Amino acid sequence: METVFRLESPRVIAGVARIVRDVGIAEELAQDALVAALEQWPRDGVPDNPGAWLMATARHRAVDLVRRRETYARKLQEIGRDRTLSSPAPYDEPADPDGIDDDLLRLVFTTCHPVLSPEARTALTLRLLGGLSTAEIARAHLVPEPTIAQRIVRAKRTLAARNVAFEVPCGPDREARLDSVLDVIYLVFNEGYAATAGEDLLRPGLCEDALRLARVLSALMPKEPEVHGLAALLEFQASRTAARTGPDGGPVLLKDQNRRRWNRMLIARGVQALDRARATATGAPGRYALQAAIAACHAHAYTYEETDWRTIATLYGLLAARAPSPVVELNRAVAVSMADGPAEGLKLVDALAAEPALRDYHLLPSVRGDLLARLGRTAQARAEFERAAALARNGRERELLLRRADEVPS
Repeated sequence: METVFRLESPRVIAGVARIVRDVGIAEELAQDALVAALEQWPRDGVPDNPGAWLMATARHRAVDLVRRRETYARKLQEIGRDRTLSSPAPYDEPADPDGIDDDLLRLVFTTCHPVLSPEARTALTLRLLGGLSTAEIARAHLVPEPTIAQRIVRAKRTLAARNVAFEVPCGPDREARLDSVLDVIYLVFNEGYAATAGEDLLRPGLCEDALRLARVLSALMPKEPEVHGLAALLEFQASRTAARTGPDGGPVLLKDQNRRRWNRMLIARGVQALDRARATATGAPGRYALQAAIAACHAHAYTYEETDWRTIATLYGLLAARAPSPVVELNRAVAVSMADGPAEGLKLVDALAAEPALRDYHLLPSVRGDLLARLGRTAQARAEFERAAALARNGRERELLLRRADEVPS
């Protein structure tokens, strides 16, 4: 039941928000539907389509709520007098000039409204669209959990107080929200691609939602290079999904992946999207186009040994200048180690040791352990892998890191 709700809650919240026009209330109604499921499913059995059951239950409660409001007559015209639980009638909404009919996309643009701070937009969207817990969002942003909790609560209140419309905006309003929308789609995909916590490495449903939203945006905004850059990046990353886990669900490192399992159709789509990003750009490439170019280098290498690490290191240098962050620098260190040797990479990694944002980031000691192992400093490498395992919140990653510690020669 927990798995079903985690998979379906974004669609339920988005569908209900379209009725009640309040994302906070929509989340509460989705949770009410879960409570109803907890009461009824053990007694009556799990329905054939659990997601549809949750959606219908939440919508029914949303309609009841709207009917109790003082604006009953006006809302009743919008949602239809004879709506039934099993077969909701279409909504009478203003026509979207771009013909976009996607509740998830509306939810993203609503939670990325400029009345919210960038940090609040990201946290709220990850909570509602990604189904992430407060702890998972805090982990992804490398900030304390209470900070994220406060951001989410304040964001919901602000959207309700300002009566923000549940819509995909047009013209300048759409452009004003674009950066935040791209950021949250990227973060939702990342959570699906490498889950922050839990026992599963992948959450494919999140990857699929994020990829679909990126494709919709590409059609919606064909002249925006970063939209195409993000779409290209997600296509390339999604192409590797089947090869990223073994038969037992455990992670498979990039160098060990069977590249024949990489999806060549998605790679081709990534190449096309990256070409569009370059064709529409009028200046230096943006951060998503640069990351897509890095992913393209991996996609074009038919074996790990053929990877053009020097180009990747150069691209990471450009990305660090365009969008500086400790995580980008850590990735650049890995590329430099492959291009110029582990000693050069270790210098860059050690320079990041004092970064507060990376203090509890398990990939820092993981990368350091790999570089130390390549340099023959086995005792230190083993200690770093063990430290990384202690910091990892995802069970599959923890198992891999402990296994790597055991595999380091004595």
